[in-house]
Amino acid sequence: MGRRYQQLVKEHTNSTETLAAGLRALPTESKSSFASTQAAWRFYQNEKVTLKKLSEPLLDAAHEGVSSRCTQYALCIHDWSRLNYRKHTSKEDRYQITHKTDVGYDLQSSLLISGDTGKPIAPIAQRLVTADMSHATYQTEENPQTKAHLDEVTDCMKWIEGQAFKKPLVHIIDREADSIGHIRQWEEAKIQWLTRSRISSRIDYHGESMRCEEVADQLNFTRVRKVNYKGKQYWQWVAETPITITRQAKPSQKKQKKPAVSGAPVDARLVVSRILSDSGKVLANWLLISNVMDVEAEEIALWYYWRWQIESWFKLLKRAGHDLESWQQESGKAIAKRLLAPRYFKWVTQIPI
Repeated sequence: MGRRYQQLVKEHTNSTETLAAGLRALPTESKSSFASTQAAWRFYQNEKVTLKKLSEPLLDAAHEGVSSRCTQYALCIHDWSRLNYRKHTSKEDRYQITHKTDVGYDLQSSLLISGDTGKPIAPIAQRLVTADMSHATYQTEENPQTKAHLDEVTDCMKWIEGQAFKKPLVHIIDREADSIGHIRQWEEAKIQWLTRSRISSRIDYHGESMRCEEVADQLNFTRVRKVNYKGKQYWQWVAETPITITRQAKPSQKKQKKPAVSGAPVDARLVVSRILSDSGKVLANWLLISNVMDVEAEEIALWYYWRWQIESWFKLLKRAGHDLESWQQESGKAIAKRLLAPRYFKWVTQIPI
């Protein structure tokens, strides 16, 4: 593994442009691009080349980046993206994710960024789900058990917390994570989290159960900064209040009917971030809830604004010369390995904010 691994590293770092696609054969060591392709195929099929082994340099880089580039917190953004391979009939482990033309794999990524600047540090964890396997850097590599998104990302968060980073982490997830059952699990594990609430979710405000949007409309907003929104500069306005969440958890009803589950109250804060036009029209409205209490509300709002870094990560993977959904590896496992190749780590640190 050692010699071929070193060769692959050289090929992945030998591109002349930051966004150059794929690996490039070295003329001094490979007689042809076909020979290089064959060597890469053998590398990705080698059972000794595990996801855990390939992800070790990323974990080392994450530790170094957190230590040198984060003053108070590091931020870990979690999200999912479907990989469409409906025309790749050689990939026999594809599955239908939603509709009949949405055939491929489900990719979960966890991107570590600086809490000071929002700059990417490293993709710290990855999970790719196929028809019959879950290939993850943070669990048994050959795992036939596939879980729901939030159950799986909870396992991922606990694994990341166990890596003993020198700065505390805040885990950021979009509105899908407005699940009080999972939030209670994170609280029990002493995980710090930030997510976007649904407007209809009920929270306790001044001792009264209210819809989240109703609470937001009662708050006083402060203009804090100009931000880029859809290519233009607008003012961001922020308000906050302490809240408590006492509602029952409602487990998924897809497979069987399950009763609602009560749990301990969760003390949190509601941070409302609005982007307004010059005429006062609300262009964006984010209802954020978090258990991070020792930073200003405007910083919480900025952290969530930086969540879009992972959307850039997926966009660049799929479109900016890398063309992930055109890769010809014949299995999800091989795709997962190629995603961890060193070329992509070099590139992710240059995602623009």
